[in-house]
Amino acid sequence: MRLTTSAILLALTTSAALAKAPLREVPEIDNSMFSVAMAIEISDKCASIKPRTLKGLGFLMRLSEKAQDMGYSKAEIDAYRKSDIEKARIRAKGEAYVRDKGLDPLDPQDLCKLGEMEMAQGSQIGSFLK
Repeated sequence: MRLTTSAILLALTTSAALAKAPLREVPEIDNSMFSVAMAIEISDKCASIKPRTLKGLGFLMRLSEKAQDMGYSKAEIDAYRKSDIEKARIRAKGEAYVRDKGLDPLDPQDLCKLGEMEMAQGSQIGSFLK
């Protein structure tokens, strides 16, 4: 059976359309995961700020559903969520975010300041804190 140029192009186009970007490259997923990670870090390090745990868990469940709606399997989502490489990348991104605010990411008092700022701004990070 001979394949025509059109058939080959159609096959290549179809397979390219089915290819998915890694979840780290999907801003609506990765940025949301970053916000959750920052809220967890702030609430873990700052005694005066508590997490909105139920809100965070519900948000993560909806985020997982969104990723599944985008065509990602539960296994792909779990691999992204549990990856040590992704955790390290998000941590480095978080430390840079804190430094960009003029604060020290290793100082619990500065993380408290950041948490207060995020809550006052009504940011996504702040929405997971109380």
